[in-house]
Amino acid sequence: MPFRANNGQDPCIGFELRKKRRFEKAEEFAMRMKEVHEEAEAALKKSQKEMKKYADRKRSEVEEYRVGNWVLLSTKDLKYEMKGR
Repeated sequence: MPFRANNGQDPCIGFELRKKRRFEKAEEFAMRMKEVHEEAEAALKKSQKEMKKYADRKRSEVEEYRVGNWVLLSTKDLKYEMKGR
């Protein structure tokens, strides 16, 4: 599908016999390519929606913080040096 969406035809594998074919008009090609792109976009949106549904199943509600709330922070990933010892 990606090759067809970019080039308007399926890729040649190399051992196919070349057929004489009628070339379509530019307008017909543009309309066909628009349909291919719309199909691809719809498939991507459907896939994105399904992935979000499954990802959201494991998520929990997040606590909302406000200015003035006290919080504990981890320094595990901070690189610092103690000076003055």
